[in-house]
Amino acid sequence: MHLEIITPDRKVFEGEVNSARFPGADGLFEVLNDHAPMISALKAGEIVLNGGASRFRVEGGVVEVLRNNVIVLAEGASA
Repeated sequence: MHLEIITPDRKVFEGEVNSARFPGADGLFEVLNDHAPMISALKAGEIVLNGGASRFRVEGGVVEVLRNNVIVLAEGASA
């Protein structure tokens, strides 16, 4: 699936991933290929890609999942 992590200042990440774990406002959740469409608020925490191969710290924001495209609009993010 295609993932983008975007902040107001820059695009932090763009690429293909097999899995992504997010710090949802109501708890951690993971997205895999063919996940149902959803939108969720994010709290401050870590986005973990491909079982730990990459990690990004986010300061909160929103994630949208739709047709194997995942877009994160984060208030702030760093690798």
